[in-house]
Amino acid sequence: MVHGRVSRLLVHDVRFPTSLGGHGSDAMHTDPDYSVAYVVLETDAEDGLRGCGLTFTLGKGTEVVVCAVNALAHHVLHRDLKDIVGNFRGFYRQLTSDGQLRWIGPEKGAVHLATAAILNAVWDLWAKQEGKPLWKLLVDMLCAAALKDGWTRFKVKVGADLQDDMRRCRLIRDLIGPDRTLMMDANQRWDVPEAVAWMSKLAEFKPLWIEEPTSPDDILGHAAIAKALAPLGIGVATGEQCHNRVVFKQLLQANALQFLQIDSCRLGSVNENLSVILMAKKFGIPVCPHAGGVGLCELVQHLIIFDYISVSTSLQNRMCEYVDHLHEHFKYPVYIKQASYMPPQDAGYSTEMKEDSVKKHQYPDGEVWRKLLAAQEN
Repeated sequence: MVHGRVSRLLVHDVRFPTSLGGHGSDAMHTDPDYSVAYVVLETDAEDGLRGCGLTFTLGKGTEVVVCAVNALAHHVLHRDLKDIVGNFRGFYRQLTSDGQLRWIGPEKGAVHLATAAILNAVWDLWAKQEGKPLWKLLVDMLCAAALKDGWTRFKVKVGADLQDDMRRCRLIRDLIGPDRTLMMDANQRWDVPEAVAWMSKLAEFKPLWIEEPTSPDDILGHAAIAKALAPLGIGVATGEQCHNRVVFKQLLQANALQFLQIDSCRLGSVNENLSVILMAKKFGIPVCPHAGGVGLCELVQHLIIFDYISVSTSLQNRMCEYVDHLHEHFKYPVYIKQASYMPPQDAGYSTEMKEDSVKKHQYPDGEVWRKLLAAQEN
């Protein structure tokens, strides 16, 4: 049973210096330091359980999200958890409709990332108190029932240099063969005509989709690209940088995507992601979540399992990204077997990080950053 009053909210700026090795870089984001604003909720309950939540960033700007979390903290502090989950819709609206903070949103940008981190911590705490992994909590709520390792779907970054893209795509297609799935990701690099022209050149490699071909705000641009590429058998996938459910609604109404990519930390946590999953079901569009980053795989696995069991009940044209990166910093890391996510069994939302990792990577005072910053000064 849900119990306890929220007595403390802690937020940490945790950064991993991934830019040193170029890990996670793409045509638009050339030097990311994969980071999180990491939220911990404590209650006065005797069980000592803590709710852990996070949102993903690329280094600089994490401090802005941390400030936004602190600005929203009064909405959750000293609240009974039972009251929060008893009217979760109302609590969500309270966070996203703060009379002053919504001016720097609304429901987008740093304040919405902060909302996601807080809500992710609430969901984690609720699931832990119920003794269930989050996917099981959601299912029960609705009363619904590489190559040698089995990988069959692969994605390649494109968009910086056409000739280099063709070289790399040819190498990958030759390696994986004609029957395995290849997808491409431009990370918003192109305008609309450029996207159509570029992908017409890459069509020979038979990609299933082109991901984020242009600005995530250009709904009609995505629709134009989707229409132009349909005869080539190439779909459009997008969503990892969609601000909110309204943008997803418009993308669906405009037939602007064939694959919908929710993000566990950009939308307003589980609450808003559930509404998007249900809309995708209505429009018959498969949900293929964005993952990678820090903790995104750990979180989104719960959402795709819920979608399969309770909403879509299908695996057709559905997949979820996976990157074997930074999982060692989590107490309950994602478990992959035969190129598939295995349902987590531990209670909670799989958001809890190892205390030693948080301490070492806290910015700018953690051991890792003290050394790096001192080296830069010298």
